[in-house]
Order: sequence, then C-alpha cells, then structure tokens
Amino acid sequence: MLAKLLTYSIFGIDARAVEVEVDISPASLPKTILVGLAEAAVKESTHRIERALANSGYSRPVDRVVINLSPADFPKEASSFDLPIALGMLAASAQLQSEQLEDYCVVGELALDGSVRKIRGTLSMALQARESGKRGLIVPVENSQEAAVVEGVEIIPVSSLAEAVGFLTGQLQIDPMQFSWDHAVDEFGQYPVDYSDVKGQELAKRAVTVACAGRHHLLMIGSPGTGKTLLARRLATVMPSLSPEESLETTRIYSAVGRLDDGQALLLQRPFRSPHHTISQAGLVGGGSTPTPGEISLAHHGVLFLDELPEFNRNTLEVMRQPLEENRVTISRAIGSMTFPANLMLVAAMNPCPCGYRGDPKRQCNCTPIQIERYLSRISGPLLDRIDIHIEVPPVPFRELSDSQSGTDSQEMKEAVEHAREIQRRRFQGSEAMLNGTMSPRELRKHCKLAPAAEELLKMAMEEMGLSARAHDKILRVGRTIADLDSSSLIDAHHLTEAINYRTLDRNYWTQ
Repeated sequence: MLAKLLTYSIFGIDARAVEVEVDISPASLPKTILVGLAEAAVKESTHRIERALANSGYSRPVDRVVINLSPADFPKEASSFDLPIALGMLAASAQLQSEQLEDYCVVGELALDGSVRKIRGTLSMALQARESGKRGLIVPVENSQEAAVVEGVEIIPVSSLAEAVGFLTGQLQIDPMQFSWDHAVDEFGQYPVDYSDVKGQELAKRAVTVACAGRHHLLMIGSPGTGKTLLARRLATVMPSLSPEESLETTRIYSAVGRLDDGQALLLQRPFRSPHHTISQAGLVGGGSTPTPGEISLAHHGVLFLDELPEFNRNTLEVMRQPLEENRVTISRAIGSMTFPANLMLVAAMNPCPCGYRGDPKRQCNCTPIQIERYLSRISGPLLDRIDIHIEVPPVPFRELSDSQSGTDSQEMKEAVEHAREIQRRRFQGSEAMLNGTMSPRELRKHCKLAPAAEELLKMAMEEMGLSARAHDKILRVGRTIADLDSSSLIDAHHLTEAINYRTLDRNYWTQ
C-alpha cells in the first residue's frame, strides 16, 4: 500500500517542498529502505521512527518498506522528516486512515518514546505552506508560536506522534495556535540598556545619532576604557523599531539556523552581533558544504559590531567589502547558489596603536612608528573607505563620570533619528534606496544639493585630505543626513563641516 505526505526541508533560509512516499509490500524478511538523496541524519531516522512507533502503541511494519523523498536530486539533511515518515508508515500499513493528509503538511523530529521535538526553520516552512495553498501545517509544540506568525495558514501544535494521529483521524480536537503581536512586543521588544548609562561622550552620541539616522557605517577609535563598546551595545536602542516585514525577514534567518530563544516567536529587537576576532570567513559571511548564514546575515536589519578591528584576519575583513555595498551575500556551491540578506549597519572599534594609548593625555604611548604603522596597516584602505563615519572617543574626565545628572538618553536620540528617517522615507518613495546611506550615484546628484559655501569647502577638503571618490560620496551622504536632522533641504556649510570632521581620521591616522 502506498501513502504520500508533504513536508519541507530548509535550503539556506528558504523552505523547499518534499514529498514523502511510503510503500509497504510483502517480503520474506522485514527491511526498510530510504532513498531520495538522504544525508546521514535522515538515514538514521528509520531507527528512531521504528522505536517511536512501537513505544506509541502502533505496530511496526514487518514487510518491505520503501521510503522515497522527492525530489530525489535535492539533498535532505534535517531531522524534521521523522514525523511525516512515521505518519506515512502508519497510513501505508492501514493503521491510519485520514482524508486530511492532503490538506496538511507535517514536520517534526521524533524521540524514541514518540514525543515530538523542536526543529529549525519552521517560520520559512509556514510561509511556504501558505504560498502553496495548504490548509495548515502540523508542527512541534515548541515551534508553534514561531509558525503562527504567518497568517492564512492553520498551525496545529502536537507534542507526540499519538496526538498527530488523533488530530488527522478526527479523534482529537486541536485548536490552531494564535499569535498576539502586542503580547510579543511587551515580552520581547524592550531593551534593557539605555544611552543615559553612558557618562559624557556627547560628541560620540551625536555621531551615533547621525549614523543611525542615515544607516551609515561607523568606526570608533580611542584608548581602552573610553566607552567604545558601551556606545556600540546601545546603538539598537536609538534605531526605529522593527517593522513587521523587517521582523519577519530577520526571524526567518534565526529560525533557519535554530537561534531563536525558547518561547520566542519573532525577533522584535534589532539584532546586535559581536563576533570574536578569531572568526573565520565562513563564520562571518556564511558558507559550509551546505551554505548557512554568517554573522553579517544574522545582523540583518541590525548592528554588526567588530571590536578590536585590527585583530581580525585581514582576508576575513576583505570578504565583507562586496556585501557591504550590495546588502546581500551570495554563496555558490555544487548543490546550488544561495543568497542571504545582509542589510546591516557596521560598527567597528579599535585602539589607535598596539598599546592603546597613542594620543592619550594621561598615559604615555611606548609604541614605535614601525609598530604603529604595522598595526594600522591591518585595515585596508578600500574597507576603510566603505565606513562612512570615523570618530575619536576620548577619555571621560572625572567630573563627568561623577556627575549625577544623566546625559542624552536613547529616547531623545531615537526621536531625532525617526524624524530624519521620515524625511528620507518621503524622499525615496518608489526608489530602491530607503536611506541616505544606500543612495546610488544618480540619487546622490539629485538629492545632495550643496550651498555655494559648502561646495567650496568640499573642494578644499578633497584636495587637502586626498580623499577618494568613494570618500567624497560618503561625505555627501553623511552631510545629507545631518541636514535632514536639521530639516534643511539644502546642505549648508556647517552641515558639510561636521560631515568632513567625521572623515578626518583618514588624515590623522593613515596619512601622516
């Protein structure tokens, strides 16, 4: 007897439909054969499924069982095929009779006692089930909130094989899981940190506000202990809240790699990723024999913070250059090509020299010029050109550290950022560029109109600082954002002066 069910497998961050066909025919000796380019994790599932069937009170087929996973040329390596294969074996052996097998897709991993365990990628599977017109998706209880985010498809949570059988046969009524956006925001959408915790550093906070307003990449240089990491870790608190579309895009990535916290249905905070400087190229941009997203994709719609930037392997940093320009990363392997989103804000921090105290007013630097040059040369000019804003973060005086009065807080900075982004939203309506930091050269010429004094100032800065054409464009983009913060349609000289000051580290550290 032949039984067919529909399930899904994750390929990158997308779900692909897989048809499970189970055929049971008489044979002298019991034998289970699994075909369809199944990887080791899937081949081992037959032993789990047989014990799960027996321990759930069902009869294990004693004939020849052939299980086919179609399409046969697509590699399958997840454990989410356990539950659909078990249901297929029950249907093919006449232990399960249901007309709902065609209406519902099934995913889930089985334990030996028949309980259903959590899997990864359920959100993408629910999206694909809706697109294919299926009535619903049967998922593990632990994944039900995550899948219930998708409207237009019933999400049926089951905790065991017996519950799945009971639902399909109509003997057990299971209500579809419901998702509450407001409840999720209250539980997972609040940030535990605030910029009011940062004493002093008002100029650095201004640079952070500008960077967030236009989504400009940011580099902070300063001695150890000046607050660079403290500033970076609070950056997401001044960015606009994630829209439902952005939240769904980001959650898909975390769901596909199994990074969602227990009970969390959606990512409602901007991602903040801070990889260690020993990270590999595959860990940073993604890769592997079956490509998986890297840190730059996990930071999609959020912040990627690279602390101690010169300590990263130079070749590892260089692979970020193209994703930073295109806001996506494409990885090609023999099994196919995958594109992962990488629309992020890069924030980096570094010391001015190996000992960290070059230019510090209270500590003496003992580094030789050769040591400093070797240290700074670890960051290439092309990568530095792609970072819009460079700022110095000086030590905070004692009087500011001991001051009981709080400085600028996150809410005040966020209001300024949202004001500037609303201006940009109206400006780029109908355009691919959504923010000043992603303007194309054509849009740059159209929207970055300079006052006569500002035009002369930019010309002088280009000649004196020896900036590249890309740096010229970065200054204009940052100047446009500063003007937006002032609600100015024209980039005046004082807007451009501030933007140029954010590029002076090109001269101070790399060209002296």
